[in-house]
Amino acid sequence: MISISTASSRSRTRGAIPERSKLAAIWLFAVAAMVLAMVVVGGATRLTGSGLSITVWKPITGIIPPLNSAAWADAFARYRHSSQYWLINQGITLDQFKVLFWWEWGHRLLGRTIGLVFAAPFIAFVTTRSLPRRLLGRCIALFALGGLQGLVGWWMVESGLEGRASVEPERLATHLGVALVLFSALVWTALEAWNGEARARRSDGWSLAGAIFAAAVFFQCLMGALVAGNHAGLIDGDWPLMAGRWFPEDYWQGGVWATFAHGLAAVQFNHRIVAYAVLAGAAALAIAAARSGRTPTAIRLLALAALVDACAQGALGIASLWLSVPLAVALAHQANAVILLAIAVSLLWRARRV
Repeated sequence: MISISTASSRSRTRGAIPERSKLAAIWLFAVAAMVLAMVVVGGATRLTGSGLSITVWKPITGIIPPLNSAAWADAFARYRHSSQYWLINQGITLDQFKVLFWWEWGHRLLGRTIGLVFAAPFIAFVTTRSLPRRLLGRCIALFALGGLQGLVGWWMVESGLEGRASVEPERLATHLGVALVLFSALVWTALEAWNGEARARRSDGWSLAGAIFAAAVFFQCLMGALVAGNHAGLIDGDWPLMAGRWFPEDYWQGGVWATFAHGLAAVQFNHRIVAYAVLAGAAALAIAAARSGRTPTAIRLLALAALVDACAQGALGIASLWLSVPLAVALAHQANAVILLAIAVSLLWRARRV
């Protein structure tokens, strides 16, 4: 009787422990870090004008670069048929083309590597039954989202091969948006794997505030993609004014889409305004967390981190404008935006748990 009671008690104890796997969490955090690196490399590829140097998409065989003179000549010949070559790079040498090619090839190789780094451990976790069951469907969705990102990337590249010297800004924003959704989902799932299933859900104001802040950071990243896609960071390099005015005189471009997706002054102005909103939101969260004695310590620290990082992000954005978008500053600005998103997602995740 005693042994049965003891076994039953142990069973209940085991059932009360949330499913978790710190090893799986480390794996997911590592993949998220690789996605962050992918965003930065993608930014470097765009800033160096390399993104259109490979004019075909071969998901499997494309991993092999040109290995001889004939293969290089063929790749260069294809590039010389692109609009970017005729509009910007006409007359470049094969050696100059190779520099562009290796940037884009490295970007695509990193994407393939991320897929492998995700898939191989996932299969191992499933085979050994060491992945929390509630995360199985999420991980399958993450893998599918990674595949979708590859398709969206090629859809973006296609828009710049004919009639343009660069990709369409809205497609660039879509490409970045899918990457950031994937990154955010990886961070969220990793936190779930590390901490286990929540005992209960919070219903206080922090959940709503965290969701609004995370959405604002995500939206601001998309605004930044429109600035990058339109090369709008190269105009109106003064701050806080724009060409000496508080509101740019060439804001309206005759239509809603032409203005908000393609207007150079408009997309930069909008990016600035949303940046102010994000900074104000971060300050409000940090102040509210510090004033409330009932706010969990983790939320206080994350709110403070969001404020500090938002300030750093603003400084990087201003420096990028003043210095005419140098590569190092621009990449730091892009990387820090993803870090701020990670903080916002972590804050929202923590706010939804007791």
